[in-house]
Amino acid sequence: KQVYDPEIPVNVWDLGLVYSVNVNEGDVHVLMTLTAPRCGMGPMIAQQAEWTISELEGVEDVEVEMVYEPPWSPDLISEEGKAALGLD
Repeated sequence: KQVYDPEIPVNVWDLGLVYSVNVNEGDVHVLMTLTAPRCGMGPMIAQQAEWTISELEGVEDVEVEMVYEPPWSPDLISEEGKAALGLD
C-alpha cells in the first residue's frame, strides 16, 4: 500500500495490481501486473515495490515479477480504491 502508480492516485494494492505475494522464510516473490501492458512506468513501479518490501524486517531477497495474464481490469480495484477514485 506504499507503492503508487504515478498516473493514478491509488496504491498498487488497492488498484488490484498485486496478484500474489509468496513468502518463504526471508524470500519474497510478488506477482503483479499493470493497468496497461505497455505502461512505461512498469519498471519504476516494480522497482519501488522491490525497494519497499526489502526494507521490511526479515526480508532477505525480493523478486517482483510482472505478468499480463490475466489482464488487469477495473473490477480488481478494492472498495477503498474505488472510494479514492470516486467510483463508489
